Amino acid sequence: MAGLEPRGFKWVIAGRLAISERIGGYGFQHRRVRREEEIIWLTEQGVNTILSLMPGNQNQAAYEGATLRFFHFPIEDDLDPEDVDKIFGVLDDALGESGSSVLVHRELIGDLLVGLMGGYLVHSGLVKDPIVATSVIQEISGRPLGPEGRRFIPTVTG
Repeated sequence: MAGLEPRGFKWVIAGRLAISERIGGYGFQHRRVRREEEIIWLTEQGVNTILSLMPGNQNQAAYEGATLRFFHFPIEDDLDPEDVDKIFGVLDDALGESGSSVLVHRELIGDLLVGLMGGYLVHSGLVKDPIVATSVIQEISGRPLGPEGRRFIPTVTG
């Protein structure tokens, strides 16, 4: 198997939805060769769609050059909880195509990204109980979820 696994790569829904840090690294650590190697690895894992939550459209040309579908929902430093449903809509669209496998990324894996994925588990109906969703996403991500991320997981389902 060729390529290089992106930092922090985790499957949220096996074979369908994953998270990682920005492809190619973040800030001064970003490297074109590393980005290319990580894209190769992702395609070998079956990832065919990228949803970037970065403020800018970094790497869009590289993704499209590798024939990956690209979705972008720019988030600056913080996300208004009222915008969460919009992100879930974009994610529904990205996952809606038959055979799609989506990677969602930001610069780093933090509460915002992890909390959104926990919220998406509830939104998608895969997990009914928000408390269970919080526990599951913490286990998947390997990190505790603080109040900044927990606010993206609905407290009431139905």
